[in-house]
Amino acid sequence: MTKTRGKSKVKIVSNPAQAKHPPAHDFKPSGKHLNFNRITDEQFLIAAEEMKLEDDIRMLLRTPYRELIVQIPVRMDDGHLELFHGYRVQHNGVRGPYKGGLRFHPEVDLNEVRSLAALMTWKTALVDVPFGGAKGGVTCDPSNMSRKELQALTRGLTSKIDMALGVYRDIPAPDMNTNAQVMAWIMDEYGKKHGYTPAIVTGKPINLGGSEGREEATGRGTMIITREACKAFGIDIKQTRVAIQGFGNVGSWTARLLDEQGAKIVAVSDVHGGIHNPAGLDMKKLVAHVKTEKTVVGFAGAKSLPNDELLTIDCDILIPAALGGVVHRNNADDVQAKIIVEAANSPVTPRADEMLRKRGKHVLPDILVNAGGVTVSYFEWVQNLQQFHWDLLTVNSELERRMVKAWKRVYQTATERNLTLRIAAYAVALEKVAEATRQRF
Repeated sequence: MTKTRGKSKVKIVSNPAQAKHPPAHDFKPSGKHLNFNRITDEQFLIAAEEMKLEDDIRMLLRTPYRELIVQIPVRMDDGHLELFHGYRVQHNGVRGPYKGGLRFHPEVDLNEVRSLAALMTWKTALVDVPFGGAKGGVTCDPSNMSRKELQALTRGLTSKIDMALGVYRDIPAPDMNTNAQVMAWIMDEYGKKHGYTPAIVTGKPINLGGSEGREEATGRGTMIITREACKAFGIDIKQTRVAIQGFGNVGSWTARLLDEQGAKIVAVSDVHGGIHNPAGLDMKKLVAHVKTEKTVVGFAGAKSLPNDELLTIDCDILIPAALGGVVHRNNADDVQAKIIVEAANSPVTPRADEMLRKRGKHVLPDILVNAGGVTVSYFEWVQNLQQFHWDLLTVNSELERRMVKAWKRVYQTATERNLTLRIAAYAVALEKVAEATRQRF
């Protein structure tokens, strides 16, 4: 009998309510999932209209440069042949080589990868690193695959998209369900044909040319933006209660680093469920628990909490750090947090964004919040090219400088133009990419 596991599927202002923001909607395709590409495109168009961007520049900035769809046959451990579908979308490269993560997930499809590739274009421009935007993925369920099967899948994908990769062409990185080991396999497979090329991927093990601070970079960037926003809004971060949905790499590091800043982490969750303690969770003990149990569920001294309820609990800061579309029109009115920090990609839908804005909530946009990862990926790439290793202090200091600079630019733009923070972030990014486009065409 043939098994089917892992089978692929063929500006914040003094009164935010006064901010200019056209009507928004939740978009749903024929299935149950949000159409993230349409969401990203709508946000782009709002910013483009605000900037009065020329039609020809809009066309070039909206259209991906290249899209690859590949078939990856893998001989599974039980002997049967499984066929997976892989994707790599190169959105825009006018500011530098394409850069973007690679994710393994059952719901990966071309539409999602297109959206994420575009977000990378704006993200790299916003933090002023010389990259363009790309993204990749494979439709699979890595939780049901062995190490051997994952390695075969990774090497198969690498060989199929080899012609689109390159140190000065396209540099992948880890994303959902991929990690340093997967990047090591990509580097090794690419190197079979092109020779030792550590700069071909970022997020590698340090022993193979990876960077100090890369693992916690996205979480550290999230902490920095959250801290700076609290300062701007006159909030003492040491008096805040924080809820974080998602306790993977980004969520767990964000929790630990905000805890170090004095914030009280009152709730966290993962795919198995959530936990809540109004008095605050002990981060050191929780991290140790997760290391042993592989989940936050069952942590002593905390009550269980469903994932959806975490989004609406009494807290000051809500950080969705897992999947997109979790704050939507059906639950946005129930969100109690004053600040929503988008550590995940597109976790707040356009309609929910509008509803939160009208209620005076601050939404910190994903292209700013989670840009720490690509920033340190840039540092890693630079180190590989220079064949020189930076220490952790240098990495974190430079990350701090770039993230704070990006926040100040976005907040200034939002204040001066009376925009939401999201549209201000897009405006800053689009201005850079549009100017580079004009100079090259």
